[in-house]
Amino acid sequence: MKFSFLSIVKLTCVLSFFGLAACSTQPPLPPANGGKDPRLVLAERVRRSPKLAVLFVGNSYSFGVPKAFEKAAAVHGKSVRTGHSTFGGWTLSRHAAYEPTLTKIRQGKWDIIVFQEYSEIPALPERKRAATMYLPLRKLVSEARQAGAIAVLYQTWGRRDGDRSLRHDDFHAMTARIREGYQAAATNCGGMVVVHAGDAWEREMNAGRGKELFIEDGSHPTRLGNRVTAEVFYESFFGR
Repeated sequence: MKFSFLSIVKLTCVLSFFGLAACSTQPPLPPANGGKDPRLVLAERVRRSPKLAVLFVGNSYSFGVPKAFEKAAAVHGKSVRTGHSTFGGWTLSRHAAYEPTLTKIRQGKWDIIVFQEYSEIPALPERKRAATMYLPLRKLVSEARQAGAIAVLYQTWGRRDGDRSLRHDDFHAMTARIREGYQAAATNCGGMVVVHAGDAWEREMNAGRGKELFIEDGSHPTRLGNRVTAEVFYESFFGR
């Protein structure tokens, strides 16, 4: 009997909740590039690339980012090539089992591949986050590295009003959990650069401009939200 990767992920992670297996206890990926600082490796790739090629893998939080990133780069006199595999509501687990996403990773000749998890998953408690996120992310990162690309993580933001399933939650508390979750995932994958878009959103919130970043649902970005995110990507790749 053949099992898909997604079936294996689901079985492993269901068992983890009963103490029979644990995604979080599986060994992390070894460091890429001989353990060199991933920020320095990324900077060197950007410096050597005549036209930076970036693939975005995620969901609706990434819909407007590739074009916004192209525009941000153009403002600074840089030409980039972008692509995307993004579907509303998708998790990295779905992408890891979706052949068209894997084909894009393998055949696109990308310099950088950006991975973005479903918005709430990185904010989960460690056990649940590890059971849901780490195994598929490791598969995707391994695919990216085998294809010669540098894998990075796109840290998103908390909901405008926080997680409504939690009492007294708010944007800042949820953003802090998401930040922690992405950093833990980066470590689990052997060390990855994290693009801290959510931190930029938090600065805008602290300055009293944050509500302009959200559409009516209090979750997804406006055009301004995409521009703020794109500027963080530009600075993370090209520097200030």
